[in-house]
Amino acid sequence: MVERPDWEGHPAVVLDQTAFYPTSGGQPSDRGGLNGVPVVGVEVRETDGAVVHILAEPLSDDEVTGEIDWPRRFDHMQQHTGQHLLSAACEQLLDADTVSFHLGAEVSTIDLNVPRLARQHLEEVEDLVNRVIWEDWPVRSYFVRPEDVASLPLRRPPQVEGPIRLVEVAGRDGDRPFDLNPCGGTHVARTGEIGLLKILRLDYRGEETRVEFVCGGRALRDYRRKDETLATLAASLTVGYWELPEAVARLQEEIKTARRQARALREQLVEAEAGRLFQAAAPIGALRAVWAVEEGWEMADLRALAQKVVAHPNTVALLASLGERVHLCVACAEGVPTDATALLRTVAEPLEGKGGGQPRFAQGSAPAASRERVEAALEAGMRHLRER
Repeated sequence: MVERPDWEGHPAVVLDQTAFYPTSGGQPSDRGGLNGVPVVGVEVRETDGAVVHILAEPLSDDEVTGEIDWPRRFDHMQQHTGQHLLSAACEQLLDADTVSFHLGAEVSTIDLNVPRLARQHLEEVEDLVNRVIWEDWPVRSYFVRPEDVASLPLRRPPQVEGPIRLVEVAGRDGDRPFDLNPCGGTHVARTGEIGLLKILRLDYRGEETRVEFVCGGRALRDYRRKDETLATLAASLTVGYWELPEAVARLQEEIKTARRQARALREQLVEAEAGRLFQAAAPIGALRAVWAVEEGWEMADLRALAQKVVAHPNTVALLASLGERVHLCVACAEGVPTDATALLRTVAEPLEGKGGGQPRFAQGSAPAASRERVEAALEAGMRHLRER
């Protein structure tokens, strides 16, 4: 044990040697334990480069045995080595350089210095990467002196001083390496250990393209999730999974037809309801006042109903609809000397609602309320009209 520092409120230790990989280069740190105490993070201290093991609880032992969470480490090895192959293939086939890499908990990404890439071009990249994986080429890491770097076919120059650690994916006998790149991350020993690389999604970001991908166990889990989704959808539509595109297209067309029919029926309903309400309108001096409480009407339909009603001269409409919220509409025919916004406030205030609009039309909403309470609010609006 070299040191027991505090790291952002957590106990931590610095050891004289360690196999734990710290967060670096787009790759998260290892997890595991020291003498059974969980290691919840590993970071490099900027002031002196010390590797700090962040612990779940204090550790008093001077000598420790470390145990790395191997499934997590191997997963990161698969993703990181897969990224090297993917970046090399993008450079070779698309002349696209990787400007950043992120190894996430579920998916990993690289950002390429090209604005847009066609999906079929990435399929060619994917094919090349998986061919290298299945041919099980060796992966090795080694250090070189800074003065030797200029003579090497590196994919990108090193960003550190001193001895340079290189990760090489060997090519076929006699060929130059498939990839040679400065890197301090963890990697598999042979490409076959990656298993599979699958590109999931492209995200166009200005002058760059983000490529989202998974490798190895993550690719298997992704396949399982999507296979389960396809099976569930196919069963719900009673078709084979290969028939899903046609079944979904038919369903979309049926939905469009149903929406058109529903819209036509709503228009007929609004027309009939407007006529019924106008016939039952209460005379207030020279005006005819329409008020009604509807059940479950959307605001758009309530608004259309109000406009239909006040298409008649000298008419005022006070309408409400009950649902998760109370929708309110107040409309006045042209020439009626009543401010719809002021009338809406009279109706909305007893319901603890609010809204606004213009002198001839206003709308608002209030928390859900009983029919009796809403009717009482509309009656308050009617009294306001009579008083004026």
